[in-house]
Amino acid sequence: MRDGNIKKTKAEFEAIQPTFGSSFFLKQFNHQTQNKAPTWHFHPELELVSVSEGSGRRHIGQHLSYFSEGDLLLIGSNLPHYGFTDRLTGSASETIVQMKPDFLGTNFFTIPEMHPIEMLFERARMGIAFHGETKEKVAIKLKELEDLDAYDRLIRLLDVLHTLADSEEYILLNSEGLILEVSLQDSDRMNTIFNFVQTNFKRSISLEEVADLAHMTVPSFCRFFKKKSGKNFTRFVNEYRLVHASKLLSEETSSISQVCLECGFNNFSHFNKEFKQFTGKSPSAYRNELRKIIA
Repeated sequence: MRDGNIKKTKAEFEAIQPTFGSSFFLKQFNHQTQNKAPTWHFHPELELVSVSEGSGRRHIGQHLSYFSEGDLLLIGSNLPHYGFTDRLTGSASETIVQMKPDFLGTNFFTIPEMHPIEMLFERARMGIAFHGETKEKVAIKLKELEDLDAYDRLIRLLDVLHTLADSEEYILLNSEGLILEVSLQDSDRMNTIFNFVQTNFKRSISLEEVADLAHMTVPSFCRFFKKKSGKNFTRFVNEYRLVHASKLLSEETSSISQVCLECGFNNFSHFNKEFKQFTGKSPSAYRNELRKIIA
């Protein structure tokens, strides 16, 4: 990804309003009405995405992979991710449901009958990809949601969530993930910080510089950022660089040493060590594996 593209795809806090007359947001997209959501974004709502047929790329938190024959994902609250439809080939349609964790009331999912769904929402913090019969059955149910009235639509959604909660046909996409715990009052500040990192990650960023951007002292900023992101700022920047490296390795023909420099790492051996620790594979093994998947 080139510098110009980076500046045009700043991470955004996306504000979501429920569909009129409903407690959650529902939308279907296709080739004529593509999803124009921010490229790299996050929101407090959980997001259930069903991609019909087609193939494409998942980039959710720190996870990057490819899928074929459609996809069914549950993305947790404040887990950064890319949109899907406009990045697919051969996709017939995409159905998106977005809902706050408490969209049916503060205590609804804490009652005994809803405990499996409560646990599903907790797992979704890492991002979940479903497969097998679960993916096929739920895709059909989601596609029919738009044709139902508000009450039946809600009942169908609860049925879908119950199906997902009971399913064992899934994989977790992040062991930890880039989960941003962002309250509404802090969203602007975190969005400003994240955008700054996205624009400047190729150079050295000092704590003093970013703390000044947030109008905080360095100690206050460090406490704030660790509380909201679950990791210190230096680790966050390095992980962002590594996510960008994984994208370049999948999209570009640049040498691995060039990818290292373009992602803000000045030491090649340090880059290799960090990348392997982050993905479980060396940069060359990671690139070769992605090429096999695409092929």
